Amino acid sequence: MKSKTSLELTDVQAIAAAALAEAQKNNWAVTIAIVDDGGHLLHLQRLDGAAPLSSHIAPAKANTAAMGQRETRIYEEMINGGRFSFLSAPHVRGFLEGGVPIMHNGQCLGAVGVSGVKSGEDAQIARAGIAAIGL
Repeated sequence: MKSKTSLELTDVQAIAAAALAEAQKNNWAVTIAIVDDGGHLLHLQRLDGAAPLSSHIAPAKANTAAMGQRETRIYEEMINGGRFSFLSAPHVRGFLEGGVPIMHNGQCLGAVGVSGVKSGEDAQIARAGIAAIGL
């Protein structure tokens, strides 16, 4: 039987706080979503001024990053490179950069998805959150 590492509430709180700090430091109005390894929502925060649509996009990015165990940027690049058939993949909605998996020893623990600013900046916020737990 294998042992499995998982996110705990304190991890989620630390990730959320660090992601929020990164967004506020840069004056970016975003929505931050954190999911577990199954893509289930653990945290959602829409900052003042963030577009309502971002509260749908951020969890979709996080879900896709967790389920695919890779950054959503990879899917965006694949589609932009001409692999349009990937758009028909079932149950995958977050194809834009800004979803970052939380990886530990080759295992996906979950993901952070951010939406509201340029996609590279969304990913910057997500990575800052993940860095708060030493990953």
